Amino acid sequence: MIRTLLLSALVAGALSCGVPTYPPSVTRVVGGEEATPNSWPWQVSLQYTSNGKWYHICGGSLVANNWVLTAAHCISDSRTYRVVLGRHNLNTAESGSLAVSVSQIVVHPKWNSSDVSNGYNIALVKLANPVSLTDKIQLACLPPAGTILPNKYPCYITANGTLPDVLQQCRVLVVDCANCSSSGWWGRTMKTSMICAEGDGVISSCNGDSGWLLNCQATDGRWEVHGISSFTYNYCHKLSVFTRVSSYIDWINSVIANN
Repeated sequence: MIRTLLLSALVAGALSCGVPTYPPSVTRVVGGEEATPNSWPWQVSLQYTSNGKWYHICGGSLVANNWVLTAAHCISDSRTYRVVLGRHNLNTAESGSLAVSVSQIVVHPKWNSSDVSNGYNIALVKLANPVSLTDKIQLACLPPAGTILPNKYPCYITANGTLPDVLQQCRVLVVDCANCSSSGWWGRTMKTSMICAEGDGVISSCNGDSGWLLNCQATDGRWEVHGISSFTYNYCHKLSVFTRVSSYIDWINSVIANN
């Protein structure tokens, strides 16, 4: 009995949010690198079907066993979606990975696709069936409501996409609102509900992948998803803007609780 309780406690601890079983290799490689397999186990691929095939369109993060957080600009009423979890290479049906259909999508009510700079670029996708957490599929931690990271805080963006097919990561630095909203950067387009990050000029995510996650490590060692990619002209040459997740914690909790 005691042995069972101890094992249960160890499993629960290993599968707590933001603490991957296989920790990421947080190096300072210039231009990004392939992530260690399963080191960002909350990263998912949002895919749509066309002519009988499935295509990756955006990344997202698993925030509950049946909810995924992504960007609103990834969603179209005319498409049918699914979510692929626990996969490092999108072209390989890896052991332990899952493809789950979607039962509901909730886009922030103030999102306006004709005015991306207004913000509210956030959506929640409900899985048709809850998933079991494993060493390859785990929950993302979200930051406390209202959290604002200091200037130059190191984070990692992660992205799945067609260029390349395997999960990529790259170290970036947060740029505070005062700098990001300067006339030389985003000016009035920048809102306090957004967060900026600066790459090294050759970062791999400039290939056009969407739905990048901005993962930042808290003082207790857990990784938190602080941003969802929102917009940029070209990540290689311009500060990228993310939806600041901490600005939407109440909305996220409300959607999950009421749906």
